Amino acid sequence: MKFKLTLLCLCLWGFTALSAQDMAKIKLKGNYQNKLLDLVMLDLEINYRLRFKYDRALTEDVRITASFGKLPLEDALTQLFKNTKIGFELEAPRTIVLIPKTEMSEMDWSKVEPTRRDFTLKGIVKDSKSGESLPFASVMVKGTYNGVTTNVDGYFTLFNVPADTVVLVVSYIGYQNRLVRISPETDIENVKVELEDFSVALEEVVVKATREEQMLSASTGISRIALAPAALAKLPSYGEKDIFRSLQLLPGISGSNESSSGLYVRGGTPDQNLVLFDGFTVYHVDHLFGFFSAFNTNAIKDVQLYKGGFDAKYGGRLSSVVEMTGKDGNTEAFNMGVGLSLLSVNGFVEAPFAKGKGSFLVAGRRSFQSDFYNNIFEAYTDSNEASNDGPPQNLGRFGQQEVQPNTYFYDLNAKVTYRLNSRDVFSLSFYNGEDNLDNSRNLDQDALAGRFGGNLNFNFQRESTDLTAWGNWGGSAKWSRRWNDRFYSNANFSYSNYYSERNRSDQTFITRADTTVERNTGSYELNDLKDLSFKLDNELKINQNNQLDFGWQTTWNDIEYTFTQNDTISVLDRADEGLTSALYIQDRHTFGNRLVVKGGLRTSFYSPTEQIYLEPRASLSYLLSEKIRLKAAWGKYYQFANRIVREDIQQGSRDFWLLADDDNVSIGSAFHHIVGLSYETKDWLFDVEGYYKTLDGLSEYSTRFVTTGFGPDRQLDYEEFFYTGTGIAKGLEFLAQKKVGRLNGWIGYTLGEVKYDFPIFGDTPFPANQDVTHELKIIGSYQLGKVTFGATFIYATGRPYTAPTGYYELTLLDGTTSSFFEVSNKNSLRYPDYHRLDISATYDFTMGTSQASAGLSITNLYNRKNAWYNEYEVIEGELIETKVSLLGITPSFFFTWTLR
Repeated sequence: MKFKLTLLCLCLWGFTALSAQDMAKIKLKGNYQNKLLDLVMLDLEINYRLRFKYDRALTEDVRITASFGKLPLEDALTQLFKNTKIGFELEAPRTIVLIPKTEMSEMDWSKVEPTRRDFTLKGIVKDSKSGESLPFASVMVKGTYNGVTTNVDGYFTLFNVPADTVVLVVSYIGYQNRLVRISPETDIENVKVELEDFSVALEEVVVKATREEQMLSASTGISRIALAPAALAKLPSYGEKDIFRSLQLLPGISGSNESSSGLYVRGGTPDQNLVLFDGFTVYHVDHLFGFFSAFNTNAIKDVQLYKGGFDAKYGGRLSSVVEMTGKDGNTEAFNMGVGLSLLSVNGFVEAPFAKGKGSFLVAGRRSFQSDFYNNIFEAYTDSNEASNDGPPQNLGRFGQQEVQPNTYFYDLNAKVTYRLNSRDVFSLSFYNGEDNLDNSRNLDQDALAGRFGGNLNFNFQRESTDLTAWGNWGGSAKWSRRWNDRFYSNANFSYSNYYSERNRSDQTFITRADTTVERNTGSYELNDLKDLSFKLDNELKINQNNQLDFGWQTTWNDIEYTFTQNDTISVLDRADEGLTSALYIQDRHTFGNRLVVKGGLRTSFYSPTEQIYLEPRASLSYLLSEKIRLKAAWGKYYQFANRIVREDIQQGSRDFWLLADDDNVSIGSAFHHIVGLSYETKDWLFDVEGYYKTLDGLSEYSTRFVTTGFGPDRQLDYEEFFYTGTGIAKGLEFLAQKKVGRLNGWIGYTLGEVKYDFPIFGDTPFPANQDVTHELKIIGSYQLGKVTFGATFIYATGRPYTAPTGYYELTLLDGTTSSFFEVSNKNSLRYPDYHRLDISATYDFTMGTSQASAGLSITNLYNRKNAWYNEYEVIEGELIETKVSLLGITPSFFFTWTLR
């Protein structure tokens, strides 16, 4: 009997001790509308195993209206009883004692004497629901200029905190701001701040949250913008949240390149952007003709865009940087979700392991050939209209070929993260995406006769095969260590592979009388790029006003490119290897809380040329007042792996990657000059930036000028296909953003010019392919209850292009003949102006404890036929032009569901 009593006492003692330890870990979630408090407490007792002790007279007829997400127990109870006369005290085990509020129940902090002054505060910022750390969040001491940004793992160190009774203002794009009270009891070595995303409505409490439903933050620095991936679901799309499509809605980034998810930033081209995902480089970002980008937003936690003037930490590109951080996986509980649109299906699974020290996430997408999918490409085909009037050169009458593309894509993300302790974080990240495209086409007698008035004196048939496959593989292994309060290191080993293969062949039969002529032509392209990299990045916080960044980065590239024609002629066959090693250092110094100056130097050694390249960088930001900021940046940038444009007037230009050798392919370089001014209030941001970029070492590959001799002696020269030139990109960007409220969004306008100077194309500079003079974007989102309406409008000046003025035929080395064009001056013509209106509606709802949303999106609402490109070819002495248009009106339905 004594043994049983002793055992019972030990069990009760163990339960009590364990519960006391767990009290701080309990998190509540609730949505109560005018509900009796007694019923609310019953609900909490059942679902969270809590126990309430109180005088029934205290709760009689008290009703509760409160909504909160997954909040710590004390914070949730504070909000629950906020508008009542009831206070509480916590007791173990899992017991809440209700007491009447007194006039001093909310502490008068002005009368509390601090116990610590001028100290260093350390902590981490996390998502309250998933436990994901939040990189690049802002932590400020309220009422001062003393603040800091969390690192890529969500940790922060805040120096010179004046007292342990201050309030911290913690903010992160896409999440609700929180005011966190520091008290004498706070553990200043390990402060944990949990933020709610703005899908949960919170009211002010002692730890307070305010709704700031920004989709982007453009005030984080010069030419730097942060995006909220979760908020992008409210914007119109083809049924998929798309980060790169959303980036194209920003000023300074072309939004009229509908056929590519690649970014044309301030006159640059997509290859001039450094795209990083968990530390590894992604070389191609398109899915499905460019209608989708290659990144699944279910796997992405944070997006940082640097449109120019970027830090010494980044190198190897001339234009911009897109740095994406993948989700680590839920550290709190198992979670899963699925999404379905009329074009694709996607899903993810995430869960913790090792008692929350580890977590993993797996996410995947795949397109499918639904009826809606086929209708898109029928519309795409129907919009390819040939002109009977011809272009300005009056080439005569044109035929049209029927194009029926067949394609699919998939992508897969996986990540495992393990937090060994509060100092060390290990992670493995993997990505694979691939597209397969069958763009084969047929042109028969009826189709050709229709374009020639039905009077053909020959029989004609052509079968064209056009097969393309491209994709990316990538992975990284990362170790992050916080050595102490001031020193942080991040080591990353990564591998990336981009490949593209295209096989195109034409078999043509022309019959006159009893004679049939068969003609076979074709081409084959293979581009295979490998990237093996190691990076060691370090941050040293010298003091509150001074931070030193330094590191070492090395990349080995192996790039192959093969281009053959008619199975026998090798036009280009290159296999290049090169090692690029770089050291960088950058100092960030704050003077008087108003002036922030950054100066850096990047030094790169490139093995193919065995030379060292110096890249100095500098930027500054000055607060004229609390609302007005001046900013400027300058820097030198080099690029060693280049995407070369192969101009093809006949079939549309293509591109491929090569390593620069400073012989055929020059090393690209650029100088950035940027100045700007911003005015920001709580609700609005007005920002203007001007940029001027000089470009050198631009490369292009063309067959336009490779003929030698005249008349019947005219021949092709296959050696001199590469041309080198210079360029200038300049412009002004304007942004007006409404940051908060039911109605939010922005208006962006860009006035820009991009001109290239290639001596081979003439004595005067010409507009680059991506030159767009005017571009206006209007983006809006309006929330009405559980429904969010979104709309985007884009207007842009038409892009330049080159058209043929005539043609000639040459005998190739294998004895066959091929047609070549005489063309107009480089990019002397322009397509019509581009404009498009998209709208969407999204309904958010719950299914038990699960979250779901459904919506409709309509792209190109008024069915504008925007030009994509033109194709030209010669058939029986007639020059045929095919005008290829982008998609017309395209509705899409979508549905998403997540377990939590």
